[in-house]
Amino acid sequence: MPATAERHANGLQQLHPPGADHAVATSAPGYQLIRRNGAVTPFDASKITVALTKAFLAVEGQPAAASRRIHDIVAGLTEQIVASLTRRPDIGRTFHIEEVQDQVELALMRGEHHKVARAYVLYREERAKARAAARPVAIPAPMLRMTAADGTLEPLDAGRLATVIGEACAELDGVCAEAILTEARRNLYDGISLDELAQAPILAARTLVETEPNYSKVSARLLLDKLRREALSFVAGRPEQATQAEMAERYGAYLHVYVKTGIANALLDPELGRFDLSRLAAALKPERDLKFDYLGLQTLYDRYFLHVCGTRFELPQAFFMRVAMGLAMREVDREAQAIAFYDLLSSFDFMASTPTLFNAGTLRPQLSSCFLTTVADDLEGIFKAVKDNALLAKYSGGLGNDWTPVRGLGAHIKGTNGESQGIVPFLKVANDTAIAVNQGGKRKGAVCAYLETWHVDIEEFLDLRKNTGDDRRRTHDMNTANWIPDLFMQRVETGGPWTLFSPDEVPDLHDLYGKPFKAAYEAYEEKARRGDIKVFKQVAAVDLWRRMLTMLFETGHPWITFKDACNLRSPQSHAGVVHSSNLCAEITLNTSADEVAVCNLGSVNLAAHVTVEGLDQEKLKRTVTTAMRMLDNVVDINFYTISEARRSNLRHRPVGLGLMGFQDALQTLRLPAASEAAVNFADTSMEAISFHAISASVDLAAERGRYPSFAGSLWSKGILPIDSLEILSQARDGDVELDRSSTLDWESLRQRVQTTGMRNSNTMAIAPTATISNIVGVSQSIEPSYSQLYVKANMSGDFTVVNADLVRDLKARGLWDEVMICDLKYYDGMVSRIDRVPDDLKALYATSFEIEPSWLIRAAARRQKWIDQGQSLNLYMAQPSGRKLDEAYRLAWRLGLKTTYYLRGLSATHVEKSTLKGTDGKLNAVAVGGLTVAAAGPILVETPPFNDPAAPSACAIDDPTCEACQ
Repeated sequence: MPATAERHANGLQQLHPPGADHAVATSAPGYQLIRRNGAVTPFDASKITVALTKAFLAVEGQPAAASRRIHDIVAGLTEQIVASLTRRPDIGRTFHIEEVQDQVELALMRGEHHKVARAYVLYREERAKARAAARPVAIPAPMLRMTAADGTLEPLDAGRLATVIGEACAELDGVCAEAILTEARRNLYDGISLDELAQAPILAARTLVETEPNYSKVSARLLLDKLRREALSFVAGRPEQATQAEMAERYGAYLHVYVKTGIANALLDPELGRFDLSRLAAALKPERDLKFDYLGLQTLYDRYFLHVCGTRFELPQAFFMRVAMGLAMREVDREAQAIAFYDLLSSFDFMASTPTLFNAGTLRPQLSSCFLTTVADDLEGIFKAVKDNALLAKYSGGLGNDWTPVRGLGAHIKGTNGESQGIVPFLKVANDTAIAVNQGGKRKGAVCAYLETWHVDIEEFLDLRKNTGDDRRRTHDMNTANWIPDLFMQRVETGGPWTLFSPDEVPDLHDLYGKPFKAAYEAYEEKARRGDIKVFKQVAAVDLWRRMLTMLFETGHPWITFKDACNLRSPQSHAGVVHSSNLCAEITLNTSADEVAVCNLGSVNLAAHVTVEGLDQEKLKRTVTTAMRMLDNVVDINFYTISEARRSNLRHRPVGLGLMGFQDALQTLRLPAASEAAVNFADTSMEAISFHAISASVDLAAERGRYPSFAGSLWSKGILPIDSLEILSQARDGDVELDRSSTLDWESLRQRVQTTGMRNSNTMAIAPTATISNIVGVSQSIEPSYSQLYVKANMSGDFTVVNADLVRDLKARGLWDEVMICDLKYYDGMVSRIDRVPDDLKALYATSFEIEPSWLIRAAARRQKWIDQGQSLNLYMAQPSGRKLDEAYRLAWRLGLKTTYYLRGLSATHVEKSTLKGTDGKLNAVAVGGLTVAAAGPILVETPPFNDPAAPSACAIDDPTCEACQ
């Protein structure tokens, strides 16, 4: 090697001298190291410190002035290396020497110690070559033993390990069982535990995902083997294991024991034991266990499968059957319906929301996703709302609170003859309550506060998520959203003034919208001018609008939502007022003092209903019909924690059928997201879902009866969602710029709705689907891809994700190779910057930050015309500016959108590159507040803020602690 590198390597040899593989975490006692010869030794982090110090001195020299600096650098690097090794729950308590070396290299590169890192890389390569050259004739490996569950040692079954890996690779293109087996063997040692033995091939397969997406399925199948041993052993009460082929015969018998075990441990409703389990067992499809990608199955394993003291005893097909049984419990032929529900869920054509998956079939079946409340203007009402939040969040509900009725700062309090402190102190209490309620250890509680733009506290409300100012007037964990009337937007457009009021002096504004709101608001402005109103403030509308956008830019909050569009198009305008949306800004239901709105969600996997020929209407109709029945059943089966929620849900029976996999569908159809064709597909696909959802609700009404508050609704008048656009247009004097064309037979459906009625007051809402789309293995909701190669970070760990469609296309053109993988990493998963990628693929695989926001807004607007509720619409801007924000949100308003969700931007953090190949599960995020990147490509974490890296966030689309809307 070059002389300079050789000099550096002489010092680095102290880090890993031949025959002495030392590295230990004294701060993590009990961890062990596997040396290259298979021997296991305890760790000692101090030896990493000593070796690093010598390495730095060898490269940089030994001046006395440098000793303190080197000491501090090395101490920090050692701490990072130990933390990286010990933070991963999946790796166990034993590391291979190569993993330690990988983390040393990564820490050096992250610290930008390039000379030391370069010399270290060269030294490792030279040592590997030397070992290979000096390797003697192969000697049979020593017989290894494994530690059984009872602590005894028994011979390691190498044959079964090879069988399981071979089975996991069967019928998958581009994967190599031998490569996995070789890597797995490297992590074996004498006395290895059963869990570590099961984990070794999983970790080996995961490191190869970036080279071939099918290794994700291999990893999932290997995880299945671990899960089968865990579950079968628990229900049998003795050590058991089975291959996938053996499970084809055993799944039916297992289902019987699984149900009995769940009931005995007070986890399942005893009613499940009274189903015809033999009939259900015969309907199980064990081969569907093979559909999972690793991220999906690991997510289920970590957070959804039933367990006793951490031991999982629920296998995937039993999980889907449990949910199906829970939803079919009150059906007449409940076995037939349970089988139909199971078939839909396990096929991945549709997936129920997270609370439904968590709780269906259990003793506390809280299956609903979203709850909306209005907070009363007195202490009793305020603290009742806080208590209700806690009770609703306890069982995985996501919350939206309407705080507009609460009087503002400086308003008179008659009971004490004092002045109000406004809403902010109470919002602080609600914020702290949300994070205090831990939903069964599965995730934190989450809530969004909504406030109308005319409220006198609006300016303080805008500042709630800032990291500066009085922390007692900040809510770092609560989402916030502006509830904006059309009149405000019109004043912004005309440059007019805007007056802020306290709601105790203008009480009717809360319930008014459209032209009646305008008349009342202008009358109050006149009263204020006359001095008849005590608490008010006048500002320029455009100045307040700019401040809203500034806060959105800086903190990701408050979101922009539109009061009039939500109310004027609401089918239930005769029964109340929509005062807010929910946690994820897609639900638009009435709330009042005696009604807490509830919505029950689930999502169609659009990707499973599209072929290269187009949308499969017949399959979509079957899916939607069954899905709507499942969602309607939730209303009756649901466990309600407060009476106001039960009363509202039984009276109106709203459900929210959504979709996911939209980006995957576009890729199948070869439609770039930034194209008229994609906008048109958003229109026609949502039209089809809308048509079949409404039709299914009519069929349920014929079978089960109309929902109680049907009379007087827009439905009863023959006004469907597409027709309600005209109501909005008239209220705005024709100012709604939207295509209103249709392709299906809406007239006949309109007549059926009027004559037969509807089973559900609301039928559709598009939620974020952050977790359930992971389970299914498709793109989230209506989202474009963040990146084509990235590391996804959530509560289950870090996962390499690569776009399998892109890989397939690049392989077909002979372009998928090591160079392409490196280029994708270097360019943060964006193919547009890689010269040798053809232009048509650059357009098709453009990421979310390469697409102009107007395309996403236009597509959302075309969907919105068919939806009776709303959609969680994120907007993306790589380089946001005030002008771009203003244009985007005004366009959203003009096109009739009801709500928007997060505004997302790219972090200013520099992209970190590494020479490491196998990084899956080994990386930490290096920044928060944007797309965070590391060796295997970008790491995606919660990302609302733009220019404040320390800004807090909650309920981001990839925030694992907040998935109440999925």
